Amino acid sequence: MTIRVLLADDQALLRGTFSMLFDATDDMETVAEASNGREAVELAAAKRPDVVLMDIRMPEMDGIEATRLISESKDLAGVRVLVLTTFEDDEHVAEALRAGASGFLGKGARPEELLDAVRTVAEGEALLSPSATRALITRFLAQPDPCPAAVHDRLECLTPRERDVTILAALGLTNDEIAHRLFVSPLTTKTHINRAMTKLAVRDRAQLVVIAYQCGLVSAASKPNHPHEPA
Repeated sequence: MTIRVLLADDQALLRGTFSMLFDATDDMETVAEASNGREAVELAAAKRPDVVLMDIRMPEMDGIEATRLISESKDLAGVRVLVLTTFEDDEHVAEALRAGASGFLGKGARPEELLDAVRTVAEGEALLSPSATRALITRFLAQPDPCPAAVHDRLECLTPRERDVTILAALGLTNDEIAHRLFVSPLTTKTHINRAMTKLAVRDRAQLVVIAYQCGLVSAASKPNHPHEPA
């Protein structure tokens, strides 16, 4: 399957570089380019890409608002947003995740990292596993928004094991790492995570992580231990 990518960045040179990279890759193609958030939303509706590679800082409409509009559109339910950011100084990352982004990546990433990130997001997973990203999640979600009452009620529907995997996913562990800690298979882990996402009515793993922080299942001070082990 060819992954269809929409590029949204106000720097034409950067868009051109990314476009050449994707078009030279067997399983990807660039379907459109946007120079601002408003164009990104319009082109997402027109082209229905699999992934939007979204810059945060753009004129007319920033990437966060564009991400929110795309994520809230029922017609664009299959479109995933991968946000580009400068890791250490971009404090809009948590806001982008809350807006519906499926993950984020630094602009200084190597080409193979960018390609892997696009594939990960296109498959419906969240780009939340690398150690650098774990630190950012902890930092930027340190003061989360209050948990919506409806979501808090749905948390009660999670089984103990679904709650466990949600906590560990929120701490940035991969499915393999979660499986190792809980002594189950990666497939079983993925099944529990998918069930948790269904019960909580979230579109992907990134939103599951946001909910876990919002509703107090984990906190910014949490360590990636087994949920039943002492921190």
